[in-house]
Amino acid sequence: MSNIFDLFRKIEKKESAQKEPISFLIVGLGNTGKQYAGTRHNTGFLALDFIAASAGTTVDHAKFHSLVGEAVIEGVRVLLMKPQTLMNLSGLAVGEAADFYKIPASNVIVISDDISLPVAHLRVRRKGSAGGHNGLKDIISCLGTEDFPRIRIGIGEKPHPDYDLADWVLSSFSETDRKLLQKAFPIVESGLKKLLLKDFDGAMQLCNGFLPEGENA
Repeated sequence: MSNIFDLFRKIEKKESAQKEPISFLIVGLGNTGKQYAGTRHNTGFLALDFIAASAGTTVDHAKFHSLVGEAVIEGVRVLLMKPQTLMNLSGLAVGEAADFYKIPASNVIVISDDISLPVAHLRVRRKGSAGGHNGLKDIISCLGTEDFPRIRIGIGEKPHPDYDLADWVLSSFSETDRKLLQKAFPIVESGLKKLLLKDFDGAMQLCNGFLPEGENA
């Protein structure tokens, strides 16, 4: 009987949250076009699709130069975004949505790829520089601040110093790497939930300590 009451409470909480204004933007970064699907630089898109599916929604409505979808996660109403601009113009989409919903930069959570991390390793940061990522760089420029949280997902460094960076980030993952990412995405989702509750320390402890090849995977 208690399980039934718990279910009703969850439904009531979700319905109540759906009446609240959107208070967070969850942005996954990537490149538009079928030719880029599944590439390293589209890891943010892949993670966002996982989060959307878990929340029972899809990110397929055109708005704010993006594909968007609404969801209620941890009792918080959010807008999931995949900017459809060029990567280095991602800030245009994010800034437009943030202005429309009057969302402060601190409530914009960006999920991006990171070549400085091994594949599927994670890093949560409260704020910081773009770290060489052009999508993050443009978001910082358009929001006018570096003070927004981000979840960085490792895609591995270039296999050789002479390897062209653009060719590397636009290359596809191996089957082994894809399996590692599938282990990482649920951790990204759990870290996101903690960020929505402003539990930054919890999010960092969970994500930054995750080892996809290790015992906690």
